[in-house]
Amino acid sequence: MSHVTGTVATNATYVEENQTNATYMEENQCHHSDQLPVDMCDVQTSTKHIFSRWSLWQILDSILPTGGFAHSYGLEAAVQARVVPNAESLEAFAVNTVENTASLLLPFVYEANKHPNIENWIKLDLILHATLSNGVARKASIAQGSALLRVASTVFTEISDFKQMRTCARKPVMVHVHHASVFGVICGLLGFDSFTTQQAYLFVMLRDLLSASTRLNLIGPLEAASTQHRISKVAEKILKRHMDRPIEEAYQTAPVLDTAQGCHDYLFSRLFCS
Repeated sequence: MSHVTGTVATNATYVEENQTNATYMEENQCHHSDQLPVDMCDVQTSTKHIFSRWSLWQILDSILPTGGFAHSYGLEAAVQARVVPNAESLEAFAVNTVENTASLLLPFVYEANKHPNIENWIKLDLILHATLSNGVARKASIAQGSALLRVASTVFTEISDFKQMRTCARKPVMVHVHHASVFGVICGLLGFDSFTTQQAYLFVMLRDLLSASTRLNLIGPLEAASTQHRISKVAEKILKRHMDRPIEEAYQTAPVLDTAQGCHDYLFSRLFCS
């Protein structure tokens, strides 16, 4: 009899412990869901969030044919001008380029993302065209922006604004389709917040620059990945220093690098477009 009683008591304890563990797991899951951008218990919201994350990853994917890997952000000219003579100086060049990109272009990305409509996009594009005094950088910006808009209008067909933007882009002088402004408005229409958009813009720039460094044989692919990881910590600080600023506060931080990039068209042999 005592044996049966003990068994029942043990089973009751086991059931109680399982119920306690189940309650803890449920509470813990809800706790973590509170820290996520959406409530994961809400199926509809979660599905929308997951879809937007897929779109973000696709925008950042290196296989997306936006033409970014055809540009070195002035690295090729800097190497031939001995501004970047070896692999050791590459990291400093990359950090300075990230800083210059953030200070000059993030305001246009931010403003386009903040008000993602065609009228605002055209206005920002024209101002950016006047701001970019470097002819090489200007052509590269237009080439990448045009490619990105073409991809967006082809892939994200559910957003009619992309098709209208393409129509505007075909009209001469109306809009130049610079990369920073078109990147911001595309991310805005896809539903990305301003922080994610600005962070993604710097990520794409750094990724393409280090990819160019491997094709110029400055460093190998593994070292490029390690360099990107090291710079990402600095890039995050640069992002927080320059993010969410109006276009009136856009400025250059590395005029020497900008000058080096401007000499790209004078190189005897070129692997990249810029």
